[in-house]
Amino acid sequence: MPTICTIFAAVLCKQNFSTMNDKVKGYLLGAIAAATYGMNPLFALPLYSDGMDADSVLFFRYLFAIPMLGAMILARGRSFKVSRHDTLMLIFMGLMVAASSLTLFLSYNYMDAGIASTMLFVYPILVALIMVLFYKERLSLLTALCIALALCGIALLYKGSDGSTLSVPGTLLVFLSALTYAIYIVGVNHSSLKNVATLTVTFYVLSFGVALFLVRLFIGDGITLPTKWYLWGNLISLALFPTAISFLCTTSAIKYIGSTPTAILGALEPVTAVVIGITVFDEAFTLREGVGLVLIIAAVSMVIAGGSVTQVLLRFRKLFPRLRH
Repeated sequence: MPTICTIFAAVLCKQNFSTMNDKVKGYLLGAIAAATYGMNPLFALPLYSDGMDADSVLFFRYLFAIPMLGAMILARGRSFKVSRHDTLMLIFMGLMVAASSLTLFLSYNYMDAGIASTMLFVYPILVALIMVLFYKERLSLLTALCIALALCGIALLYKGSDGSTLSVPGTLLVFLSALTYAIYIVGVNHSSLKNVATLTVTFYVLSFGVALFLVRLFIGDGITLPTKWYLWGNLISLALFPTAISFLCTTSAIKYIGSTPTAILGALEPVTAVVIGITVFDEAFTLREGVGLVLIIAAVSMVIAGGSVTQVLLRFRKLFPRLRH
């Protein structure tokens, strides 16, 4: 089976990727986006242990991702130009993405990170509700079942410790994180940005998003840096995998298969986190976690195989459209 890096390289080089139909492309990109976003703990936890705060980590995460995406745009000979109307929408989308990252990391001050990360994945429900309420998309029985299975699986992946009640401020912060991410997922496909190349959208979303962390660092205690030289590699990896690659693939998947299937595929993110925990941090693998993984994989498989979910595809377009002359 090809690795994430192999598939992503094929996407960028358009080798074999162009021969796939749009649905297959969308599901592949959605899975890659989810898996790479699930790598956050792998690179972030050592930085927190070294004393870096959330604002500093998020600032470098976005800052380092911007030139990576800029290099991709230049390598493909694309233009950085966007219209004034698109710029306003990109600013809004950038703030939504940055707010989602920030509120999630702030919630860690009020509750265990495992609970917060698990609760975050109510966003597929929010995406589906937004689509139903504002865009009149039909919520099929299969879609509802997939969401229910995925959320049940995610809940089983969390290992409760002391059984303490959830913090109200922490719960509200996680809900805001899920809501702002859901707005981003829907907004990319239901605005003028659907006519802008994926790389350009992602580049400006991160460029405008980093401003939020810059302002917070300016009015706060200032920036903190890693004390060990090799931890700069963690910051670069954090910018590459859970940020540049994940957001790029998310934006692309939305344009191929729509907002709701892309959101449901996000259930693969905690699966990645569990695998990393077992292989890297030597965490135990319990029967409860095994059942949770099976439920998530079943939900994702039903999304891919279920034709009724994708009857109303929002748009088909190439990953990187030709420039208009």
